[in-house]
Amino acid sequence: MIRFDDRAGFAAALATLSEADAAATEAAAARQRMLTKPPGSLGRLEEIALFLAGWQGRERPRVERVRAAVFAGNHGVAARGVSAFPAEVTAQMVANFHHGGAAINALAGACGAELAIVALDLDRPTGDICVEPAMSEADCLDALNAGAAVVEPGLDLLLLGEMGIANTTPAAALCAQAFGGAAELWVGRGTGVDAHGLARKAEAVTLALSRHGRGCSDAFEALRRLGGREIAAMAGALLAARMSHVPVMLDGFIGCAAVAPLAHDNPAITGHCLAAHCSAEAGHERLLAALGLEPLLRLGMRLGEGSGAAVATQIVRSALAAHDGMATFAEAAVAGAL
Repeated sequence: MIRFDDRAGFAAALATLSEADAAATEAAAARQRMLTKPPGSLGRLEEIALFLAGWQGRERPRVERVRAAVFAGNHGVAARGVSAFPAEVTAQMVANFHHGGAAINALAGACGAELAIVALDLDRPTGDICVEPAMSEADCLDALNAGAAVVEPGLDLLLLGEMGIANTTPAAALCAQAFGGAAELWVGRGTGVDAHGLARKAEAVTLALSRHGRGCSDAFEALRRLGGREIAAMAGALLAARMSHVPVMLDGFIGCAAVAPLAHDNPAITGHCLAAHCSAEAGHERLLAALGLEPLLRLGMRLGEGSGAAVATQIVRSALAAHDGMATFAEAAVAGAL
């Protein structure tokens, strides 16, 4: 199991990212050229197959073992009225996950993903980022390693999801810190706050950036000061997956915000990632552009939980079914390329 021993170890891993297997990618591309279809006629499905071939290191990639990891955490900034729901809903939804009653349970089952639920100190919210760091160094490191722990040998694809009342506020702060722009460009209605709630979110992000901006000297410090336990856990899982050559399906605004501080330090971190969808959250499209990711779907979703990632996994399965199951020109006795 991958573990980050300290802040320096996390930074070193982020600085020395592995690359996809070029030979496997080329072998998959050669297979694509032999399949009974015009070149490029399956569009992004072909690109997905090549992407997975490179990160799995095989000409004919597979998605036999998919894991959806959902991390849950509570936030001190929730007390500022930045969410339409009270903080206790986080624990209630975690219980719902365990009882099989949430959207992610249904959608993970539909796409054939095993579901891992990781609740992170729900009885101990992070610090209010407007006045203090979200986490101590030890707490941030624990969260990063909780994320890394879900990455096991044999995974073909990892889906990242989250649950945490008020977590769109720290997510917006991380995006603004990483990519610039006023708070108003990054905050959205999240769970459905009204105009007053939206103004409170923008104010909270502005205060957090004013207090912590200069201290966010690297990805670790940005996550520690502005993030949350579930956000740091997704960042840890993402980096551990890269170290293990496990491709990752990102979900919505908060899941992508977990990547923002890492991408600020090393933009290549998104190389093993697919973006499931562009959510209805206001800053998500801007964030995807900053990360250099093109979403697979645009369905107006804004639930979180990894729900969009689970839906997009169906697209991945279709891509690999075509790549693996179609006949070649020789097998089908079709003369010449179409």
